[in-house]
Amino acid sequence: MVLTSSTMLVLNSDAPFFSLLDTVSDKIISLDDFRECKGLLVMFISRHCPFVKHIKTELAKLGYDYQDKNLGIVAISSNDVVNYPDDSPDNLKLMAQEEGFNFPICYDENQDIAKAYKAACTPDFYLFDHNLKLVYRGQLDDSRPSLNIPVTGKDLRSSIDALLLDQSIEIEQKPSVGCNIKWKLGNEPEYFN
Repeated sequence: MVLTSSTMLVLNSDAPFFSLLDTVSDKIISLDDFRECKGLLVMFISRHCPFVKHIKTELAKLGYDYQDKNLGIVAISSNDVVNYPDDSPDNLKLMAQEEGFNFPICYDENQDIAKAYKAACTPDFYLFDHNLKLVYRGQLDDSRPSLNIPVTGKDLRSSIDALLLDQSIEIEQKPSVGCNIKWKLGNEPEYFN
């Protein structure tokens, strides 16, 4: 594991397009599926990463707490499954079932979507408004596996709540920290080196 921080994609960036297989439903999920939502949360996650394991219960709570609030949520895993088989589509599906995730977990096999979002770590969070413009990127909260700080999701939740109430997002946007995305050999993006 290499401790890695978010690249902090420029605010007001357009949501990069994606069209990926949802490991749970076996259906294709695309950015177009969320165009009628008031907001969209895109999360880059991993099954094996201790930083994601630390917050997985909060991720499930996010899904349930916002399921009736017109917020689209999608998780994406982009890790190389040859070297990290815990992140295979079958294991992602198992993770969703074990944790009770009610949002799609998509598999980015060629890692193009991670590159388009300039994702660097798991977890990595991107919140877009109804125009699919980036309004928040960064951490869930200040908790980390090695710290004695409870997982609350306060940074991300306050940003989502402000978005849904048509308010500006006032919170300081701090980078997420976690495991680096496991790039396939020779596929590392320029922004990651």
